[in-house]
Amino acid sequence: MAAQIIDGKQIASDIRTELKAEVQLLKRKGITPGLGVILVGIDPASISYVTAKGKACEEAGIYSDDNRLPVETSEAELLALVDKMNKNPKIHGILIQLPLPKHVDEQKVLLAIDPAKDVDGFHPMNVGKMVVGDKAFLPCTPHGVVQMLIRSGIKLDGAEIVIVGRSNIVGKPLANMLIQKSPVGNATVTVCHTRTKDIAWHTRNADIVIAAAGRPNTVTAEMVKDGVVVIDVGVNRIDDSTKKNGFRLVGDVDFEAIKKKASYITPVPGGVGPMTITMLLYNTVESAKIMNKKSSMTP
Repeated sequence: MAAQIIDGKQIASDIRTELKAEVQLLKRKGITPGLGVILVGIDPASISYVTAKGKACEEAGIYSDDNRLPVETSEAELLALVDKMNKNPKIHGILIQLPLPKHVDEQKVLLAIDPAKDVDGFHPMNVGKMVVGDKAFLPCTPHGVVQMLIRSGIKLDGAEIVIVGRSNIVGKPLANMLIQKSPVGNATVTVCHTRTKDIAWHTRNADIVIAAAGRPNTVTAEMVKDGVVVIDVGVNRIDDSTKKNGFRLVGDVDFEAIKKKASYITPVPGGVGPMTITMLLYNTVESAKIMNKKSSMTP
């Protein structure tokens, strides 16, 4: 059996096309969705990521307020900028690129974001709403994973799903999303982590395995059953002298071996990665729609 590759680039492109059409409709009403971005410092990975977000916004027709600040920017200055964005009606979503410098209280700055503009879905108010099943901005990477599964026609209702990894960014929110009593949930979810006694026992019984551990070859072919669906969230750099940049990107699963057993599998790169920015755009457009609806109802 050869697994069908879930093309994250194509799915992301399809969603961005849908979003572009929605943005055009909003603009006809005089509304341009706006994303405020704050980047502190010169971390190459962060700069690359923020630049990609800016390009994606431009292609979708979303206004991007890009703020690149020196590493010595104070916590007070950051809080003041967040407050300014909270009050700016042209900004519908706020993104603070992490990590922040050590002299800044990261949690304090994130908590300062208006939950109505928290398009990353990290504010405790949005996390709480997600857990109880209320409408909220969903964290971008987990939401992207769910969209990939749905748009690939993979059944979630009643599925046995194992998530390897319990981070606040992927593992925990993804588990909460998949267990919800909803058309895009109703799965039975097990979360494995570094203290799980026998991860392989759990993964071998899973219909869907989602690897988000941050370590290459965490999931091997011997750990999954025939016909399994495998979603690889991991992105790891491996030294490779044959590459011009000296490294190659791999996920958390043994892709070459597992693709011979799986029914569906995501590649790295080109799998989950493109979905993260796409769902950030999705949340920004949703925020613009919600704020427009509220303003139109105001006497």
